[in-house]
Amino acid sequence: MSSLDDIIRRAAADKKTIVLPEGTDKRVVAAAAEAQKRGIADTVLLGDPDEVKAAAAGLDLAGVKIVDPANTPLHEDYANTFYELRKAKGVTPEQADKTMRDPTYFGVMMVKKGAADGMVSGACHSTANTLRPALQIVRTAPGSKLVSAFFLIHVPDCEYGEHGSFIFADSGLNINPGADELSEIAISSAKSFRTLVGVEPKVAMLSFSTYGSAKDALVDKVVEATKLAKQKAPDLAVDGELQGDAALVPSVGASKAPGSPVAGHANVLVFPNLDVGNICYKLVERLGKAEAYGPILQGIAKPVNDLSRGCKAEDIVGVIAITAVQAQNP
Repeated sequence: MSSLDDIIRRAAADKKTIVLPEGTDKRVVAAAAEAQKRGIADTVLLGDPDEVKAAAAGLDLAGVKIVDPANTPLHEDYANTFYELRKAKGVTPEQADKTMRDPTYFGVMMVKKGAADGMVSGACHSTANTLRPALQIVRTAPGSKLVSAFFLIHVPDCEYGEHGSFIFADSGLNINPGADELSEIAISSAKSFRTLVGVEPKVAMLSFSTYGSAKDALVDKVVEATKLAKQKAPDLAVDGELQGDAALVPSVGASKAPGSPVAGHANVLVFPNLDVGNICYKLVERLGKAEAYGPILQGIAKPVNDLSRGCKAEDIVGVIAITAVQAQNP
């Protein structure tokens, strides 16, 4: 059983409402219908009702709510709220009214106002289009220094990680994080792994070097990030710098990093930059036939999650379930 099976079970046990702004994308509509049918979440599709129903041709939308941001009693209240939030930044009432006709902004406002517990977007929009409204409206979580993104990965028939389940971070947002930012990504990702997978995280700070086997400024950054993460979260099992094989394979970890609390047993992989993180998740997904769900955002006050634009409907169902479980564990 993959970690997602358990996440779906937990989502259904305490059903949340998840809004999907891309209500005219056929993949999104299919995912909303499937999540509703399976009892994973109550789903809300945003868009012109006729266009949403056209995208849903042949699908059963029983129980799925359709809301038109431009034609709903909620619009005026949401526009007023957005104006109050952003007037210090120069937003006028007219601009606020126009902004709340944008389904992504409207969806985030639903989360802000409690009409939805979380939002999933990005099937046909960039990460920036999802993140910008989230930061403007729900903002960062208390105590959070950084918003970052991870993928929940499940590799079938895999002996590594937590029965093949991992978090890969940051694989979707921060391009070249510094040492302090890497330490924050490690701590946030550990919390996310504990929430979603339900076991203790073992965090590997990855590099092309293990315990000083190579010397370079890139290695120094990971060494410093590991030091900072240990200082900030002394109870967390985090170690580095570790090469990929030392992080995952017990015999290699014992040889290259003897005495490490993580080497050979890592289930959270923190990459030194977005080049590495994004390339690795896509290679594992395609070559290892892995399930990859995300990018899931962490560090935001309420669950707002992104999608890869190459996602399938079943991927979106998975992210709906993940978002629902995040909402259960604020």
